[in-house]
Amino acid sequence: MDILTQIAAIRSALDALGVELLTNHIESCVLGHGSLSEHKCARPMNQAQLLAEVQTTLSRFLK
Repeated sequence: MDILTQIAAIRSALDALGVELLTNHIESCVLGHGSLSEHKCARPMNQAQLLAEVQTTLSRFLK
């Protein structure tokens, strides 16, 4: 039982970390787009490409 509790705590911590990374990704690449503070890979992207990037990122996170 103790091991299952520890596994649940680890999963929760990893989910929280994933949300934090996802939030940073969206803030820097999508919301910051056009402000010259975005990630260099996001600079040449248009709105449709940014949306596809978010969809890919969410898909990977939710697997």
